[in-house]
Amino acid sequence: MTSAVPRQNSPSQQNCPHDQRWMRAAIAAGCRAEGRSGNNPPVGCVLLGKDGQLLAIGQTGAGGAPHAEAMALDAVTSRYGSLAPLLGGTAYVTLEPCAHHGKTPPCSQALIKAGIGRLVVAAQDPDPRVNGAGIAEIKAAGITVTTGILTAEAKITLNGFFTRIQNNRPFCSLKIASSLDGRIALSDRQQLWITGAEMRRYVHALRSRADALATGIGTVLADDPQLTCRNSGLVDDSPPVFVFDSQLQIPVTAALCSTPPPLSIFHSITASPERQEALIAQGVTLIALPSMPGRDIARPDIKAAMSSLADQGVNHLFVEAGTGLATAFLSTGFVDRIYWTQSNHILGDQAVAAVGALTDTPINPVALSPETQYIQTGYQAIGMDRLVILEKLSR
Repeated sequence: MTSAVPRQNSPSQQNCPHDQRWMRAAIAAGCRAEGRSGNNPPVGCVLLGKDGQLLAIGQTGAGGAPHAEAMALDAVTSRYGSLAPLLGGTAYVTLEPCAHHGKTPPCSQALIKAGIGRLVVAAQDPDPRVNGAGIAEIKAAGITVTTGILTAEAKITLNGFFTRIQNNRPFCSLKIASSLDGRIALSDRQQLWITGAEMRRYVHALRSRADALATGIGTVLADDPQLTCRNSGLVDDSPPVFVFDSQLQIPVTAALCSTPPPLSIFHSITASPERQEALIAQGVTLIALPSMPGRDIARPDIKAAMSSLADQGVNHLFVEAGTGLATAFLSTGFVDRIYWTQSNHILGDQAVAAVGALTDTPINPVALSPETQYIQTGYQAIGMDRLVILEKLSR
């Protein structure tokens, strides 16, 4: 096993004046791969010639292949007929080049063979198969390596991959659409657009950057949603959908059962065998999970569901759900980011609250716990509505 190479953030590294500029370009490239890179991280790569001229930009391909470095190297060959312009040049990569055979050959060896003179890396790869091995190989080849350039910025795009590798669960974003007073539906629970068309288009774009969507059976029965990306140019980027439905109440005629993205359902082991057979015949994937401990009603264990998603290679989970599932995710501490969209309506205390009780006790000590504290990291007006982005304080 190759030992990890420690991060090198000291000023003694050979930082160049334009390192941050080109790393930002690599980060921007990696953003284009969010939600499209499969179980691989959404990495960006920029290649410069020896004299500093831009040769190519690449990002992780659809489904995880080719890797960003390979895509950029292929672009150089395609444009110039060979990799000769890259000889002695610089590669900027948002994540340490891989050093193992996976969906592609090792990127570390590809960069060495290309003859680069310098490698600049934002973040070291936490995957045990890499974890410094790529940097070590490139250094051993006599190539200058600079690490730690815009690490925090790069990790914003890579946080799903880091969370899955380090915590065995996806990075979780929760979207809440509420009124000004935090309500998501009228008391009759009839379908109601809380926010406007501009905000809905924004949410569809967010969906396209996730690896999977999750919702609850209550939302399915009330709204019969499609949960697709319906913005122009994003229709093919709709991620697979996972529904929490302990007793398999979802109708086989539900839109999710016939919408193109694959549908999977987390259900209780006590669910009806007949319902299981009917849904399997419809092409739905069923995932039996234990029930959450300490509950009077059977509800699939969210921790077990998150482990299952990690095992399937899901890096970033986007949750769009009603009060029950949103509260369950918040109470388990798995929500890393909240996209809280808010309209100008005031619906009153008879309307349905966005978040319910976080514990079963009247006095709620969880409310002031670091696990439920978030800080605002973004705010903007979209159409007539507002978007507040919150990040978990303890993360």
